[in-house]
Amino acid sequence: MNPIETRPAVAGVDAEDARLAAAGDTRAFERLYRGHVARIHTLARRMAGADEAQELTQEIFVRAWDKLSSFRGDAAFGTWLYRLAINFILSFRQSRATRRDRFRESEDLDTLPARPVSTDHRMDFDAALAQLPKGARQILVLHDVEGYKHEEIATMLEITSGTSKAQLHRARMLMRSALHA
Repeated sequence: MNPIETRPAVAGVDAEDARLAAAGDTRAFERLYRGHVARIHTLARRMAGADEAQELTQEIFVRAWDKLSSFRGDAAFGTWLYRLAINFILSFRQSRATRRDRFRESEDLDTLPARPVSTDHRMDFDAALAQLPKGARQILVLHDVEGYKHEEIATMLEITSGTSKAQLHRARMLMRSALHA
């Protein structure tokens, strides 16, 4: 992660910093970056994997800088940024894989190790999450970690809510196996 220190995000301060940054104040944008970079990086890591997280985080903040003029202040800046990040990560993933690859069953299951590679028989959440097939991981993060409903996920991913439910069930079973192996 970037060596720039982070600061806690504060809604009222963020709104003012967003207004200043939209007018070209780079220091205000830096404060916004510091306040939100950890949360955005965590989202990127969980949705796209550790290999892509740093690059995605930077791209999300570049996109935020470009779109600051569209921030109206109807919601908190963090909410606006988070939604922008989710949309960006989803479009990133769609450009890298076809819909069919996202929900492949047999090949993805064949590539999962039966047991964790480490000598420790426990696996942390992020490591288990990283082993999930991308489609299942994405739905698990959106539903169980971020709190989106199946209908919202279906709209975001252009799938049916039934597919979202099935993928969530699959992801939970795979997570359970990985964490208890």
